[in-house]
Amino acid sequence: METFSKKEKEKLRQKKRKDKQEKKDDRKANAQKGQPLELMLAYVDENGNIVSTPPDPRKKKQINEEDIQLGAARQPDGPAEEVIRQGVVTFFNASKGYGFIKDLQSQDSVFVHINALTEPINEQDKVTFTTTMTPKGANAVDVKKVV
Repeated sequence: METFSKKEKEKLRQKKRKDKQEKKDDRKANAQKGQPLELMLAYVDENGNIVSTPPDPRKKKQINEEDIQLGAARQPDGPAEEVIRQGVVTFFNASKGYGFIKDLQSQDSVFVHINALTEPINEQDKVTFTTTMTPKGANAVDVKKVV
């Protein structure tokens, strides 16, 4: 004697089996085997889109190997002159010990760590500082509050 749940499980199994067979028959009917190589190739056009036609050789661009940049941008070698800059503290988190200063001359945002401060600073304080280059970019050092 079969229970209701057993009948339902058997119906589901039969349905899965039937769906699987239908998918198999569909794959056989629409098989891509035996096509010529030209129909299976895909090309990339000058905009990076995948297309079925080969690219136009007249649109080919020559690129010098020296112009290709791998990784981070190279920083100028040698010590930079120590210029005292002025800026405004745009963000400073005293509990985490870091912040950012907006350089008034170049409008660049420069990272500042609490160890580089000569006195405590807050947001919107006007400060003077010098910069040092690190692998991650410019860091502010000798940060002093302007009165």
